[in-house]
Amino acid sequence: MENKKILIITYYWPPAGGPGVQRWLKFVKYLPDFGVQPIVYIPENPTYPIVDKNLVNEVSEKAIILKQKIFEPYQLASFLSKNKTKKMNSGIIPNQKKQSFLDKTFLWIRGNLFIPDARVFWVKSSVAFLEHYIVANNIDTIITSGPPHSLHLIGLELKQKLDLKWFADFRDPWTTIGYHKSLRLSNYAARKHKKLESQVLNAADTVIVTSKTTKTEFEAITRQPIAVITNGYDTEEVEKQVLDAKFTMAHIGSFLSERNPLILWESLVELIQELPGFKAHLEIKLIGAVSQEVLETMLHFGLNPYLNNLGYLSHAEAIAHQRKSQVLLLIEIDSEDTKSIIPGKLFEYMVSNRPIIAIGPKDSDFAEIITTTNTGVFLKYSEKMKLKSVILEFYNQFLEGKLQSNGVGLQHYSRKNLTKQLVSLLNKM
Repeated sequence: MENKKILIITYYWPPAGGPGVQRWLKFVKYLPDFGVQPIVYIPENPTYPIVDKNLVNEVSEKAIILKQKIFEPYQLASFLSKNKTKKMNSGIIPNQKKQSFLDKTFLWIRGNLFIPDARVFWVKSSVAFLEHYIVANNIDTIITSGPPHSLHLIGLELKQKLDLKWFADFRDPWTTIGYHKSLRLSNYAARKHKKLESQVLNAADTVIVTSKTTKTEFEAITRQPIAVITNGYDTEEVEKQVLDAKFTMAHIGSFLSERNPLILWESLVELIQELPGFKAHLEIKLIGAVSQEVLETMLHFGLNPYLNNLGYLSHAEAIAHQRKSQVLLLIEIDSEDTKSIIPGKLFEYMVSNRPIIAIGPKDSDFAEIITTTNTGVFLKYSEKMKLKSVILEFYNQFLEGKLQSNGVGLQHYSRKNLTKQLVSLLNKM
């Protein structure tokens, strides 16, 4: 594999913030250590819902970056409603009962006119540019990363035109991702999504996924090889943090309407009422985009006096909060469709030395990871009494100054080790 060139086609790249950028930013960081030259193709003028300019400093100096202009409908839609467009672009979709006419219109347009997504207009120009570049530079391997899944259509067309190996990397599922059902799809649009998904899965030489459940779902669609390479954590240069003086419970990342954990709010209210001193110690830290429904629910439960809503912070600042918060919250939507979702922040949580309280659907893939690494407790949405007991146990350990996690086997999820797995996969082709 020495001096082998790999073309990586991705949408999210610094200065994009949020979880979507981390996976390939880190792979690209470590690929040169294994004799691979990464060439990264990205849009020149993207519409990123979240920007973190500090991440530009993390781009490997050994990477070759290619840019081409992209037309995005989000750029036009922002003239009608910049706030609604930004939230939809971030995956924050209002609760169906509270959607305005404009919300419903945007969702219908997004789901039915832009298939598979609003970046589809980048496909043709990208194929034309990359076809010449690949031939001129003797590249024989490409990787497409989605979502946005329209990038896989670039890989599909290049595979049809050229003799090359194509790896389709799915950071999230396609038609079973949580928000897909919220797009108000017509029967025609739903069928087209399925058709495109099948074409991609059956044309790629190898499919890469981040969870076992997604692998099982895709095995029902294709007989092509499917490899699981999870997300992971990197070695972060963060100053040693002094733990928060309060009993802080921190949620870091997008807090969608569907993730609104009523059992958590109910448990906290009951503990406030039952435990003298608990309300004096409690602080709920929310870092990242938070849906209005979540904030309204917390107000309804009377939890606003304990809320510290910090909004979006840089990745470095978020890491610092992970390491000084007393407890870290990981909330996933209670749905069969979200069992396969392993939030990228989980792996950073795991090496923070802070205990995790995770709430999600039964048989979630991330439940197994938390359990086997001894980094926290996983609970189903039906386990309110158990959740209340866990919070109480952590609170008592906090009062004694003994609250921490003792993770095991974490090295398996280091970004460098995961890149080694990726290179091994590339070597087999």
